[in-house]
Amino acid sequence: MTNHYGYIVFPTALGHCGLAWAERGIARLQLPSADAGETEKLIQKRLPSSSIAVPDTRAREVIAMVARYFDGEEIDFTPVELDLAGQERFFLDVYEVARHIGWGRTTTYGGIVKTLGLSMEKARDVGQAMAKNPVPLIIPCHRVLAAGGRLGGFSAPGGTNTKLRMLDLENAGRSRADDAQGSLF
Repeated sequence: MTNHYGYIVFPTALGHCGLAWAERGIARLQLPSADAGETEKLIQKRLPSSSIAVPDTRAREVIAMVARYFDGEEIDFTPVELDLAGQERFFLDVYEVARHIGWGRTTTYGGIVKTLGLSMEKARDVGQAMAKNPVPLIIPCHRVLAAGGRLGGFSAPGGTNTKLRMLDLENAGRSRADDAQGSLF
């Protein structure tokens, strides 16, 4: 049985975001793009079994949180219930670690590997998990940097410029590179 997802596109201070949800929780967050139609196409591409819907109470709360985040308010997304059905176990482990990187803090792919107790050869795999993150911001992949505090990639609309804007919004920037080299805990 295929899950059906409701979604909505909504404005924020940085552009139009999209949110998709199912009974189990939030399944997709599309980071801002300048055009609502582009955001909608990206949601539909990534969740073909979705249709525009009126958000339930939980989804409305997350929409408000995302809007406040892009207005510059410090928001803790860790309580948000997620629907990560279909994700492989390694990705789920990476996402669980990344969810606990707080506002204004950063780590590296290697820092996540270290936290998981794995060999550094898995750092590229952590990068792949971040690139495929279905709910960026809720799982704050923008706070995960490459070795040496380098920015690394970012697959959201606007690419690394969006990543930098989000880090600047949190006053995290790349000046936190020395903190980024350690594990999270």
